[in-house]
Amino acid sequence: MDSILFFEKLLCFRGSTNNGYVMAPLRWRSTAANPLIRDVNVPPTCITALNSGLRVATEDTGAPTATVGLWIDAGSRYESEQTNGVAHFLEHMAFKGTSKRSQTDLELEVENMGAHLNAYTSREQTVFYAKCLKQDVPKAVEILSDIITNSTLGSNEIERERSVILREMQEVETNLQEVAFDYLHATAYQGTPLGRTILGPTENIKSISRDDLQDYIKTHYKAPRVVLAGAGGVDHNELVKLAETHFKKLDTIDGPVPDVSPCRYTGSEVRLRDDSIPLAHIAIAVEGCGWTDPDNIPLMVANTLLGAWDRSQGGGANNASGLAAIVAEDNCAHSFQSFNTCYKDTGLWGVYFVSDGMTIENMVWNIQEAWKKMCTSLTERDVIRARNLLKTNMLLQLDGTTPICEDIGRQMLCYNRRIPINELEQRIDSVTAKDIMNVCMKYIYDKCPVVAAVGPVEQLPDYNNIRSGMYWIRL
Repeated sequence: MDSILFFEKLLCFRGSTNNGYVMAPLRWRSTAANPLIRDVNVPPTCITALNSGLRVATEDTGAPTATVGLWIDAGSRYESEQTNGVAHFLEHMAFKGTSKRSQTDLELEVENMGAHLNAYTSREQTVFYAKCLKQDVPKAVEILSDIITNSTLGSNEIERERSVILREMQEVETNLQEVAFDYLHATAYQGTPLGRTILGPTENIKSISRDDLQDYIKTHYKAPRVVLAGAGGVDHNELVKLAETHFKKLDTIDGPVPDVSPCRYTGSEVRLRDDSIPLAHIAIAVEGCGWTDPDNIPLMVANTLLGAWDRSQGGGANNASGLAAIVAEDNCAHSFQSFNTCYKDTGLWGVYFVSDGMTIENMVWNIQEAWKKMCTSLTERDVIRARNLLKTNMLLQLDGTTPICEDIGRQMLCYNRRIPINELEQRIDSVTAKDIMNVCMKYIYDKCPVVAAVGPVEQLPDYNNIRSGMYWIRL
């Protein structure tokens, strides 16, 4: 499942220099080389690249528990229209038995350790990870290596998983937020891999074969595209030795991979009207930027400025977020949340909201007014609040070994390094109101939006009206 996680949205600066990074503006340069502002209380992230190309990255916090996992640079974006759904199908098959362990043996071994084994698939990454006691890290790594290098992919298990995935698809269809975001991708990236769902269409799930799964493994599960990440009670040198021992079977050649060409963005809309649904679920967005684009930090602060609001949480006209205060006063939505979903070369920046059918037009108008104000009339006071809130959220997201491990694995795939927290804080603190207005003018003002709407959406304005609301005509 595609998980819109906070740290997918943080960035570094990538360019055409030999080391892959361009010199950032002075206020955005790394603080890692400055001992005066380095946070000595934060454990360092140790990184080792093996001869095979596999990278090992750890943060040893000395905790009694640990999380170790494999982050693989492969997801539904690397599939063709005919094989869409293979990456997610393969994630399911990883726990169905190997040449060394049956499914029952695997489950009993994990339970006897008191560990938790899990996995997920996104549009650009596949992840397998285990949370365990620190003394069980060697066993957890061996199990992880076993499930990705020795899976039997038995025909009986494949047939059983077809039914499981089809049921999962039915469950996803009842989650209208997931449905709205899938439709948003489908209309924003029409005819491209990012426009497809992660689970794939029903006809593909019914026809995926063992050969399809094996071909995907041979093509994408290569050592240079894999990161072994660890956080908590993890000794880096020990994890490096474990990686050298257990991941010898991974192909060391980064062979031909399906071309990940830029996915074309198309300003457009999709409406699925169903008056039997009590509330409308609507997402409206513009094209954002990729993980490594220097505009991402200002866009993240802008995203925090919009914020989120839910009727059940209370709060009225005194909400810090201007949009939340207006929505609470006008009663034009049950809830809303801003989002900034990033990929390698593109992204979607916008707002998802739930409302009564008769208040949709008012809510869309309020969102667009808030966007235009961000483009033209921000105050430093608002930006300071947003910066502080963004930094707080960033630190809260790293509470526990599993979030830290996820952050390490994701950033290693995105940036080939882990960005220090103090460097991120400095980049956030350097963003001014002028920076945000400039970036919003670039990505939002007078741009073609994408709209996905599900439910009683008769009152959603015509797309041409929504498009005309993306700019002001003023003397």
